[in-house]
Amino acid sequence: MTMTNPTGKLSALALASALALSAVPAPPPLTAQEGHHAHTGMYDGPTVLRAARLLDVETGVMHTDAVIVVEDGIITAVNPDPVPNVMHDMDLGDVTLLPGFIDAHTHLAGEIGGDVTVELGKAVERGDIDAPRVIPSRYPLGITGGHCDVTGFAPGIREGGPEEGVADGPWEVVQAVRYQIKHGAKVIKTCATAGVLSMEGPVGAQQYALEELTAMVEEAARHGIKVAAHAHGSDGILAAVRAGVASIEHGSILTDEIMDLMIEKGTYLVPTTYLADRIPLDELPAPVRAKAEEILPVMRVSLQRAIDRGVPIAFGTDAGVFPHGENAGEFDIYVGMGMSELDALRTATIHAADLLGTPDRGRLAEGMLADIIAVPGNPLDDIEVTKDVQFVMLGGRVIKHVMGGRDMHSMGH
Repeated sequence: MTMTNPTGKLSALALASALALSAVPAPPPLTAQEGHHAHTGMYDGPTVLRAARLLDVETGVMHTDAVIVVEDGIITAVNPDPVPNVMHDMDLGDVTLLPGFIDAHTHLAGEIGGDVTVELGKAVERGDIDAPRVIPSRYPLGITGGHCDVTGFAPGIREGGPEEGVADGPWEVVQAVRYQIKHGAKVIKTCATAGVLSMEGPVGAQQYALEELTAMVEEAARHGIKVAAHAHGSDGILAAVRAGVASIEHGSILTDEIMDLMIEKGTYLVPTTYLADRIPLDELPAPVRAKAEEILPVMRVSLQRAIDRGVPIAFGTDAGVFPHGENAGEFDIYVGMGMSELDALRTATIHAADLLGTPDRGRLAEGMLADIIAVPGNPLDDIEVTKDVQFVMLGGRVIKHVMGGRDMHSMGH
């Protein structure tokens, strides 16, 4: 499953204008009482957002005294000169405006609830619920008895087929792809190798053959859909990259050959590394714990090598394995391994947007979705501030606005 969310933020991006801000005086910012509707998103007309800083994640330029103009859910101007005189003018203060973050690997409904994620995504787009945008994969594709199959039942009980993503051989794989897309999948997830939190064999064992993976990628591509491949072992990773998947999820055992091919093809690594600090090993069944203890340290080594080598990296956390809301912990891992704060932020913005094929988000620029967040201080000085989001706007609607330690949006409700 994929979800545009680390820590309850949404997605959009920032290409700030190079124009200087005008000295023309603007109307006074709304007070908490005057701006009640602005905090709940229940108003019409354009909104002006002001902040001490705005980061252009593409160029790395940090703009000061920043202004964004939003109307009908879209960013209509960044740092305009002059700033328009509007009724809804919000000064967010000493914060940095950023595009909402995109988490490219999450689990929202457990291992047997694929339809739920499709409907959740539709509910978000309709505005029925306040939640991150969802790009659903529905049921993941895997071999019979593999990591993407639910095992442990008696023969004849809960046996899956292509409708549930359990498919063997190229033709069944094609059927499975078509069925997931028919019922709402916007990306195809597959298990190219065995996994950790399942009871089948060695964690890195290849499960889908190159022919099956190729059939999957080619069929999905006919529908304009990308494929994300869960893969731990090097044989399965290499097969998936050769088949043309858009991303390798986890990528625990990377060889020089694999990394060179990923760079050549533009295949993204989605590391999901923070979970290594959060899996409760003592609570796992002995065979599963043994697999976790074997693969998690190796995963860190591969990520370090991928960062050093320049493999494309997109932000993903596996949230759902650990509690949602801690997603920004993934940034700490990247920076701790030598990635710059700017490049770490790019993994969850321009890189993740490119991976998911969503060019309408990931930057704060004219014409982009008004999915905007604000964090205190300067994230280029301290990536930890990404864990303390003060403001969230989704499609022009304010979802969260912390003032004086209180969420004014929640108070308005």
